Amino acid sequence: MGPFKHREVFRALVADLEGDPAVQSMRALPQHAPGISCYQHSLLVAYLSYRVCRFLGLDAGAAARGGLLHDFYLYNWLDKSTHPHFNHGVHHPLVALENARARFVLTEKEADIIATHMFPLTITRPYGCVESLVVSTADKLCAAAELLRLAPLWLRGLEDTPCIPAAAVVK
Repeated sequence: MGPFKHREVFRALVADLEGDPAVQSMRALPQHAPGISCYQHSLLVAYLSYRVCRFLGLDAGAAARGGLLHDFYLYNWLDKSTHPHFNHGVHHPLVALENARARFVLTEKEADIIATHMFPLTITRPYGCVESLVVSTADKLCAAAELLRLAPLWLRGLEDTPCIPAAAVVK
């Protein structure tokens, strides 16, 4: 099992999100480094956050779900013409939150995770829960791993896990 010890439970927690066509469309959007999609980045952030929160006894489900949706902005952030009226770094968390709320029912923690994941860049939106701090930190670690070309190694063991319904997994 190794580093992906709880991946089946993780995938069950996010299966409904992963089954959504808009979430899958994130596979076509670039992220921090060539060859890594927004979906892959979000999957890594979600899984790392899930594992840390599970270890700490926090709400690992909210971390997994909020982590997967934290960059649910659905445009190519590298193409400024897709968002000419705002600064992506500062405003994309609220765009992601608006998109997520339009498609899914979110808990308060999940919404906070999405809205605050760019703190301290978004200084007016500090964390409202510890899970938000975990996801925000995981986001920054995963971005660094992408830039250092380490992310493909991490993804190899995570992306090949099929999504299975939550009812089929014993927690």
